[in-house]
Parts: sequence; C-alpha cells; structure tokens
Amino acid sequence: MVINHPGAVTAAAAEEVVEGIRGRGGRAVAIAADVSDEHEAGALFEATMAEFSKVNILVNNAGIAIASPLHQMSAADFDRVLAVHLRGTFLMSRAVLPQMLTRGSGRIINTASQLAYKGAPGFSAYTAAKGAILSLTRSLALEVGPGEVTVNCVAPGATRTPMLEDVPAEILEQIRLSIPLGRLAEVADIVPSYLFLASEQGRHYQGQCLSPNGGDVFL
Repeated sequence: MVINHPGAVTAAAAEEVVEGIRGRGGRAVAIAADVSDEHEAGALFEATMAEFSKVNILVNNAGIAIASPLHQMSAADFDRVLAVHLRGTFLMSRAVLPQMLTRGSGRIINTASQLAYKGAPGFSAYTAAKGAILSLTRSLALEVGPGEVTVNCVAPGATRTPMLEDVPAEILEQIRLSIPLGRLAEVADIVPSYLFLASEQGRHYQGQCLSPNGGDVFL
C-alpha cells in the first residue's frame, strides 16, 4: 500500500495557501518539483531565488510512505521512500545553505516522525528515513552553527493529513487508542512547532527535535 499526497490535492492545497498569503498582502508562488531529483530540486531553488532573491527559511516536509513487511518490499520501493525523505532533505538543504551562510542567517527545519523513535511494523523504510533525518539534522547543526544558521527538526505524531486517507479505519483507531491524549493530531496541533523554530524566539535552538505527538513518545 502506497500512502502519498495525490498530486491534484497537493496542488490545490498549495494554491489555496498562495491565495491566502496574497489576500493578506504577501508574496507567494507555488512551484511543483520532485525534491528527490537533483535537477528538479535545483530548479526549484533557482525559481525561488528568481522570485524572492533569498531563502530565509527552508522546511523540508516532502514525504511518502509505503506499507509493506520488509521481506515483501521491493528494493525500488525502499529506495523511493528514502529518496523522497532523506535525499530530498539533503538536496534542498545543500541548495539553500551557501546563500544562508554568506548572509550569516537562516533556518532549516526538517520533518521526522515520532515513529523514528519507536518504530512501526510494516513501515521499516519510512522509519529508517525519518531516523536518518534526525541524524542528518544533528550533524548539519554542528556544521553550520558557527555560520548562524539553525538546523532543527519536528517529529509529529499521527496527524490527520491526506497521507492517512488510505489507512484502514481500524488501524487508525488502534493508533488513536495508543496515544495518551486519545486523539490523532490536527494540522493546527503541529504547525506551532514549525513556527516557533522559524521565529526569532527559536534562535537558540540548534540540532533539536520538537515532537508534538500527544504523548505517544516521550523524548
């Protein structure tokens, strides 16, 4: 089972965000790209620079999941999951860092998962990718800290997004029951962690991971 954000849904959601920002007097543009592809990731960065001339904040949030026991998973599926999550995070971070380091400021916020800490049967590729993102975040934070660029991570718990639409209801109920707060997160429960790390109030956070997960994992 592939759990993904359908392209049309993602595009419509992106355009809705763009319209909301523009409606409040801001500037915004939606650019489609496969961040696991080096050429497309580079083109995404260049298009952004052409529009805004700099990148202050990068949120690495692209993700897919393929549910399968490890012994039944194809190498292609395993590679694809790691490519979107881990390679995409690497490519986009590499793209934005030179201009951040030149300016002496910038925020990179990566997306992991509470499952990186606890694991999940049938999601070995996904949890491996998220665990690798945690390690990448810490190492990169050590590299670029002297350049006044912060690198941190958010590890959400199970959240009601299109990625969960294909998960059977009985499995979602099992997940809900395992969470001390007794509910899955809404997107609004997760967003404040990103906003904080992107803000001036988060300036002294480096190499850290915030995990709004309802108590599913204690860090």
